[in-house]
Amino acid sequence: MTIKLKGRIDSSNASQTENYINEQIGDYSGEIILDASELDYISSAGLRVILRLKKANPETKVINCQSDVYEIFDMTGFTEMMDISKAYRKLSVEGCEVIGEGANGIVYRTDPDTIVKVYKSPDSLEEIHNERELARKAFVMGIPTAIPYDVVQVGDLYGSVFELLNAKSFAKLLNEGVSVEELAKESVKILKTIHSTILKDGELPSKKKEALVWAEFDVDYLPEEIGTKLLKLFNDIPETNSMLHGDFHIKNIMQQNGENLLIDMDTLSMGHPIFEFAAIFAAYIGFSCVDKENGAQFLGITRQQCLDFWDYTIKYYFEGEPQEKVESIKKMAEVISYARIFRWKTRRGTTEIHKQEAEFCKNYLINNVPDVDKLYF
Repeated sequence: MTIKLKGRIDSSNASQTENYINEQIGDYSGEIILDASELDYISSAGLRVILRLKKANPETKVINCQSDVYEIFDMTGFTEMMDISKAYRKLSVEGCEVIGEGANGIVYRTDPDTIVKVYKSPDSLEEIHNERELARKAFVMGIPTAIPYDVVQVGDLYGSVFELLNAKSFAKLLNEGVSVEELAKESVKILKTIHSTILKDGELPSKKKEALVWAEFDVDYLPEEIGTKLLKLFNDIPETNSMLHGDFHIKNIMQQNGENLLIDMDTLSMGHPIFEFAAIFAAYIGFSCVDKENGAQFLGITRQQCLDFWDYTIKYYFEGEPQEKVESIKKMAEVISYARIFRWKTRRGTTEIHKQEAEFCKNYLINNVPDVDKLYF
């Protein structure tokens, strides 16, 4: 039930307001939403009305508070006792430059100082707040990340706002002539910082747990011997506590005044770094298994640059390691990547290209899993 609050609630009308609210509620016992979008002021007398309502109906929450009203709730401790949210500033992205797009959202530059990530789902507020907390956690742990400072409403959707003064994505820097090798070296520095960050058990979602879902799905579509071995290979990957970004590619790395910063932190997890390399391979090469230009179109660079960025990333991350070991790690990443893509494309399977991609991944697994002894290094 939603009840709209308007104007002022103070000692002169608090009793009348309480009677009105109780009349609206009647015998209703479910969630009560107080919409404060038109509430200009609330005094201590009004706060007592809200407090009594919360005690009688524990599922009461207040939404769309204007800044001044929210500050009253915050200063008096109400934001710690119950669910109270601000009204979201409305923002238009019409005509704005698109600087990145992923499965969950599109990133726009709204002015030289600001970018906004607009989530594709209208029910994304929980996801937005979760990503905000993940970004803060990463920042505190020393990961170079941009932290969103505001949540805005964009039409029927919601977005996170970042202050990134004249920042450019690595994709844009590539198009401006910066070499693939140079940017790959820079990205490897960030990767090593992420992977050297060791978390407590359960501090972030387990990537291995997610990956086992892919393998368990694939088993039903593969020859029994191949499926059984694939699942064992996934189960044998050690459960480690390294931080993983999960969607690490050139559109999610921004450069601002010589400093490199990560965005799109909603995929943060923990686990063995091989899962990170599988995701990197997928972005640059794996998703282009049928349409060879798919990755280039997504990232805004050439296919050769995609291939080179993958090779340089592996080269500099594992610099000094025997070439045979480096090649085996690339193969591990490919197997995990195609196992993930196979599930994704098989489940989607609504177009001919999806079916071709699923068939490619299936054949890859059938032909390569027998030659792989483990999926970790």
